[in-house]
Amino acid sequence: MAAQVYANVKEYSEFLNLRSAVIFGGVNQKPQASAIRQGIDILVATPGRLLDLQNQGLLSLKRVEIFVLDEADRMLDMGFLRDIEKVIAMMPEKRQNLMFSATFSKDIKKLAHGILNYPIQVEATPENTTVEAISQKVYRVAKAKKTDLIIKLISEGNWKQVLVFTRTKHGANRLCEKMVKSGITAAAIHGNKSQGARTKALAGFKTAKIRVLVATDIAARGLDIPLLPHVINFELPNISEDYVHRIGRTGRAGASGEALSLVSADETTFLRDIEKLIEMKLPVEVVEGFEPDLMPLQPQ
Repeated sequence: MAAQVYANVKEYSEFLNLRSAVIFGGVNQKPQASAIRQGIDILVATPGRLLDLQNQGLLSLKRVEIFVLDEADRMLDMGFLRDIEKVIAMMPEKRQNLMFSATFSKDIKKLAHGILNYPIQVEATPENTTVEAISQKVYRVAKAKKTDLIIKLISEGNWKQVLVFTRTKHGANRLCEKMVKSGITAAAIHGNKSQGARTKALAGFKTAKIRVLVATDIAARGLDIPLLPHVINFELPNISEDYVHRIGRTGRAGASGEALSLVSADETTFLRDIEKLIEMKLPVEVVEGFEPDLMPLQPQ
């Protein structure tokens, strides 16, 4: 994601006298340190690599004027709070702070009031809502038949650009392998993939060389894919807010999009929690031959 933000910074500042750089882990730090030594106005960074270079004396945050914390909710989910606090302690007290978050939980509001002075809250859309331009649907399906159903939907629909979410890295790999065996070009992105592999997979997806990108929540956070038509939840997330993040990859900038969820009987509670969060009952469809397992009995 840092690389994507940096690409945007480069694009927006093309005709401005601003020098920028990006630093993140998983790659050689020497080119990053070299760019910083030449002097920069804007630095896009992940917390780990930022603190690493700071501790090595390769950069200083003493003259920071504006601090932007993006994806604040995901930072907390991933346990980066202590790193964020360390970074803040290295900067001047007098600075402008901007914090961006797709969802605003109590923890996020607590963080905001801890680092911001008299903050003004600006909402692009009401918190925890899904965009009206996104068509949402649930397919009730037997757990063992999910893979066959998703391959059927993509193949018969002749869908060209599909972002699929799985709950685990291994699940992403398995689904990707089965799709490739079925003749669908696919690639997986998750935490076990190198930065180079993720960048290559994303580039192939954007240029339509790869039809399906299978991702975990963390790997896909912040993905900016213009006019993405299809998002499929192969498995529902156990954190309801992640559903909002996932389907928010489509239906951007006024474009329409479709978000489908393959839901097995053991995910019924997750579905109810999601519907409660977004205050909407999702339409349900069952495909012949892929009928769901018997629903678990609910306590009276």
